[in-house]
Amino acid sequence: MAIDGINSTLQALQAVANQAAGVQTKAVNDGATGFASELHQSLRKVNQLKTDSDAQVRDFQMGVPGVSLQDVMVDMQKSSLAMTMATQVRNKLVSSYKDIMAMPV
Repeated sequence: MAIDGINSTLQALQAVANQAAGVQTKAVNDGATGFASELHQSLRKVNQLKTDSDAQVRDFQMGVPGVSLQDVMVDMQKSSLAMTMATQVRNKLVSSYKDIMAMPV
């Protein structure tokens, strides 16, 4: 039972590593919600926040009407906070992976 959980976690980590390296992989369970799909969705949201923030900054710099400094600053903070959270989650995953690999069998 515990081995299956470790194997699925390792597969999820490998899928994330392949995705980060730019390798196209097919979905493990098409349409199934699991840890890997939730992690993937979260990373997409972080990326979208960063993209939106960059667009707001560009629009403000170009003087587009309707873009206020307050909105730009709030979007930048949201993006920064999301990136910090994603980095902390990654650090916890790596730490957990190292702990699992250090366990005697």
